Parts: sequence; structure tokens; C-alpha cells
Amino acid sequence: MRALVCHAPLDLRLNVLATEAPGPRQLRVRIAFGGICGSDLHYFQHGGFGTVRIKEPMVLGHEVSGVVDALGSDVTAFHVGQRIAISPSRPCGVCCYCQQGLHNHCMDMRFYGSAMRFPHVQGAFREILVIDAVQAHAVADDLSLSEAALAEPLSVGLHAIARAGSVFGKRVLVTGCGPIGALLIAGLRRAGAAHIVAVDITDVPLACALKLGADQVINLARDPEGLAPFAANKGGFDVMFEASGNEKALLSGLEVVAPRGVIVTIGLGGNISLPLNTLVGKEIDLRGTFRFHAEFAVAVAFLNQRLIDGRPVISDIVDFNQATDAFRLAGDKRQSMKVQIAFNKELA
Repeated sequence: MRALVCHAPLDLRLNVLATEAPGPRQLRVRIAFGGICGSDLHYFQHGGFGTVRIKEPMVLGHEVSGVVDALGSDVTAFHVGQRIAISPSRPCGVCCYCQQGLHNHCMDMRFYGSAMRFPHVQGAFREILVIDAVQAHAVADDLSLSEAALAEPLSVGLHAIARAGSVFGKRVLVTGCGPIGALLIAGLRRAGAAHIVAVDITDVPLACALKLGADQVINLARDPEGLAPFAANKGGFDVMFEASGNEKALLSGLEVVAPRGVIVTIGLGGNISLPLNTLVGKEIDLRGTFRFHAEFAVAVAFLNQRLIDGRPVISDIVDFNQATDAFRLAGDKRQSMKVQIAFNKELA
């Protein structure tokens, strides 16, 4: 079978890899769709992000869905032909953080398509993948496998909401309306946020944000002072989610978040300088959020029950044979949102 392997910046190849047999508690899956994530783009464009760099050829991808092709001898909860979403999160379950329920901080995490450890954890952008049965989540008959592949980015947004605490009845700002920001907005609407303002610098993600539940959108490229009215009376937002990874976006949030408000940072933007006087004087809580674990099952349930409709996020579906074109398209935020790769066209 073929896999999409990153060898170096701008060097993606369709390499032939051996097909594995599933172990007793594993499934062999034919991959249907895979969504290109921001981290995949960083590996493709730059060979990594921050201090993380590809040191050996690595299969990319972690947002995938598929169809069960073979069962391990001990698997009884699934059947051949079953449609599933696949969680890329594989914590050890025994380290001190797993024992505390903080599985996303596992000391021995194996997360698909990650160069954070060496040897790297190979990814899921391949025609056939062997997974642990616990990674599989059944997909409803009326949910497309393309939509099912959104469970991973939706999980990121749901974990961010959990980090913020209750958003019920709150005034919320979301900066950065790419796929994660847009799906986060859908999650906020389901969680009972009273008023959601979304900002970005291009129109395509803002149009998507409106479809997923934003009450108001602001294009800061056209209207640089668009957030200024929200700075009145020490700030107009109770909660802010920073999903762009942009330093200016985070700093602007300090001006418009009300005293004792919460800022949750999702985007990875490197090191920045913070005005601590503002942070301290307004008693703002600044919180990080990293990946997810338990939220994946919730994300699949929301999608299965149509409590969240992620279809507006999917802008393009590209054939596996044109995978490099898919990555270039995904890098153009002026025209694309979530770009997915179709690995086995007959499963569409």
C-alpha cells in the first residue's frame, strides 16, 4: 500500500510501504479521508515547527476516517465493513499523567504524524492503517466519512472549551477562524455561549464562522480598529479563544477581555512578550490548551447526532494521487478551509 511521506521541506512522496496484519486487539482499516492540519502544513512547508524538526522520513496525517478491513482475534465490538472515525491519540495509560486523567500529557504519547519524539510516530495518511481497537469510533449511517474525519479538529476545539470552564451565557471572542477556530465556534454555540464574535484577516474563514454559529464577524485587514469598541469599560468579552497563533491577536485580546476574564490560547505562535501589568491589573486568566483525548468520543457523538454540522468547514477534497497539490491548496488561506485527501475513492 501507498503512504504520503514527508522527506524534507516541500518534498512529499507517495512511498510504497508493507501492509501489516492486525494484532489480537487491533483493526486493519482502509483509510477513506484525511484532513490536512496546520502541523502537517508546517512539516511540509518548513520541515517542522519551533524546535521540532523531521529527522527521518515521516508519514504525515492524523485526521482520518475509514472502513474496517480486518479484525484481530480478540475484537468483538466491530465488524468488517464498519465505518469509523479514528482517534490519533494513543496514550500509554500507566504514566503519572494518564493516571490523573491527563491523557493528553502522557509521557509516552504516540500521536500520529508527530516528530516530537524519535523515532518519529508515523502518521495515518496511507491507504491501509492498523490501529488499536480502542481508537475506533463508529460512524452513523447517515454521516459521510468525509465529515467523520472532522472529529479530530472538533476535539481540539472541545478540549479548548473545557479548559475555559463554563461558557454558558458568556460573551466570547474567537481570533483566527481556520478549521479549528470555526469548529470551536460550533462547539461554543452548543455549549450555550450567548454572543460570539469572530475575527480574522480574510473573508473565507469569516463566512464559514457565520455558518457555524458566530453572531458577528470582523475582518481586521479591512477594519483594523474593528475590536476597539469592545475595549470600553475595561473589556467586552468574558472569554477569548486565540486560534491564530498570532502575537498581535493575543495582545489585542488583553485590551478587550473584561476583568477576571479567561483567555485560552490554541494557536502555537512561539515566544512572545506579554504586558504583565495588564494581565495582573485585570486579573485575567491565561490558559493553554493542548490536543485532547476524551473529547474525541464526544466529537463523534456530536457529528453522528447532527448536533454539530461540520460540512461548511470542508472546502476541498483532492485525490490521493494529487496530494502535493492538496497541501499547496491548504496553504492558501484566501481560498481554502479544510482540505481533505481522498485515499480510496470507492469509499467516498
